[in-house]
Amino acid sequence: MPYQGTTGALALVAALALSVSGARAFDESRFPNWKGQWVALGGAGNAAWDTTLPPGAGERALLTPEYQAVFAANIKAEAAGGPALDPTSRCVPAGMPRVMMAVQPMEIVITPGITYFMFPAFDSLRHIYTDGRSFPAQIEPSFIGTSIGQWQDTDGDGRFDTLRIETRAIRGPHTYDASGIPFHKDGEAVVTEKVYADKADQNTLHDEITTRDHALLRPWTVTRSYRRDAGQVRPEWLEVLCRRDASRVLIGDQNYKVSPEGLLMPAVKGQQRPDLKYFK
Repeated sequence: MPYQGTTGALALVAALALSVSGARAFDESRFPNWKGQWVALGGAGNAAWDTTLPPGAGERALLTPEYQAVFAANIKAEAAGGPALDPTSRCVPAGMPRVMMAVQPMEIVITPGITYFMFPAFDSLRHIYTDGRSFPAQIEPSFIGTSIGQWQDTDGDGRFDTLRIETRAIRGPHTYDASGIPFHKDGEAVVTEKVYADKADQNTLHDEITTRDHALLRPWTVTRSYRRDAGQVRPEWLEVLCRRDASRVLIGDQNYKVSPEGLLMPAVKGQQRPDLKYFK
């Protein structure tokens, strides 16, 4: 997926978020120090969502028979010139839970009632509400979803060390990874997380992510891990924008090639012509 680095708008968001901490009493010493730049461990952006399973068939085996068939049909449609299985190739945001693969370094900002997870790719910003609110009856779906969290002190030392999160109302299209493993079309997926620092190394962060979706045979749990770049005193943050592939154009449900001369060409042999009924 092609990206272009520019100056970061997320830095401004971070500054605004930090200003909230001065608005009311906030005992920062009760919360973990997750400041800095977190880099994902265990694979690049095109890696499998679940690295503990065999590539391809291992992950797909978690789908119900109905969605095994949907996935197979999507693969066939892509081969025939249809939309790519990976929505991010069309500049659709990765969304939850895939955004937690953190293809670009991640930043975490903790404030009194909201914890922010910031990602340069697609300018994605997660708000984790920790002020005790409940999910509203009606939620407008978004790629990043709506997240409510709770801080926990699991070892009883008076400091929070674990953040539990539940995310609902995740907008499609979205997939687990670049292979295109789909979610159910009903949009009722729920993602829960347990985020905590490694006991032996506070510069390593773990996120146990469980997805419950009607396209799955059972809940799917994976653990993503991140390493803090402790050597960077002043880490640099870039805004990463997606650039569409100018050599491809999507018309209806068909992908076509664009020649160097700017002419429309079939992407696969025997591809149907585009419908030009609105053009003379």
